[in-house]
Amino acid sequence: MAERTRIIEGNWNCTSCDTRNILARHRSCPNCNNPREETGQESEFDFGEVDDATGKSLREGVTDEKALSAANAGADWFCDYCSASNRGDSPICRHCRAERSSTSRALSEGHEEPIEAPRAPRSRRPPPAPPPAAQGSKRKWLYVGLGLLTVIGSCMVWGSRSHGVTGQVTTTEWTRTVHRETFQRVSREGWRSDLSIRASRMPVNGSGEVAGVENIRSCFPRQRGTRQVADGTERVCTTKTRQEQCGTTEKCTRKKMGNGYMKETCRDEPKYCSKSYQDCDMRTRYRSEPVFDVSCTYDTYAWQPVDKKVESDHDCAPRWPALTSGALDRLRREEKYAVRIGYEDGDTKEHVHEPKSETEFLSWKKGQSVPLEVNNFGSTNILAGDAVR
Repeated sequence: MAERTRIIEGNWNCTSCDTRNILARHRSCPNCNNPREETGQESEFDFGEVDDATGKSLREGVTDEKALSAANAGADWFCDYCSASNRGDSPICRHCRAERSSTSRALSEGHEEPIEAPRAPRSRRPPPAPPPAAQGSKRKWLYVGLGLLTVIGSCMVWGSRSHGVTGQVTTTEWTRTVHRETFQRVSREGWRSDLSIRASRMPVNGSGEVAGVENIRSCFPRQRGTRQVADGTERVCTTKTRQEQCGTTEKCTRKKMGNGYMKETCRDEPKYCSKSYQDCDMRTRYRSEPVFDVSCTYDTYAWQPVDKKVESDHDCAPRWPALTSGALDRLRREEKYAVRIGYEDGDTKEHVHEPKSETEFLSWKKGQSVPLEVNNFGSTNILAGDAVR
């Protein structure tokens, strides 16, 4: 992998006269002749912008022999007496002629690292402001959304607030239903392969019955379902993607040389692109084929509803309606209870409680006092379980 090396020269700013963008090769300010020092960030160099994709500096490389010599002289050091910067290969301070000592500070050389993204855009002009109308529209919808959230939140808080009231049982109601079902002979249809003759048994006191299967007749073929049958092979393809090399791309790294210069090394690295391809294989093909069976009519027995009786009343103990059953009958019962509780909350309102059993229903009496909890949405709950008499 071929490498290309360049030397990039940095800039510094004079803190004495505020002259800016002085080339690193100048160790004293061209305007006020003040020597470059380590203080005031004078020795923190700006190396310009870089290309975001490659990390390559947008500045031209140094070709001047004197500048290249200064770059290769090593890290700058600072005089202990006058603080002026000096070439790394110079043993005497150029400004005050003092000798370099073991305590003289030197700029540190950087580690090789990728070029950082530029700190500022190439154009120093600020980005254009968004159109006032669009900005105002966004703000308007933002305020509308915040307003709606505030209203909804306030309504939820208000609705969840509850208060206590005392209600009174105004009436107790019950409804009881008795269904009479008879074990009768009926005709059914079924698949001949699932049917086997077995005798019926009549119920005793409404239980112990066996439906049975008798008199199988009127059998004929009919489609019962479908099945999947192999029908050769077919080529099935799926579109997939993979990474393939599609050329090279330049990538650059840098190393600060500690003297206002930077060494840039660029290499050509493989570039990869996503490429679509067809992944194909041969698979078994299937077709749907009807499956036939023999359907027959047969006789059996089943419980059939034949009669029912309903009775309801209020403010009294519940009772079952009388319904006579025969030897082949059974009775099935249903019950439903309601306790109506009236209360005052701005106006006259009612809460209906539905007990689950006769025992619970009988614990409620007309005229009982009932503590209730009512929230602002109108939802009502009975407090402390059973009513307080």
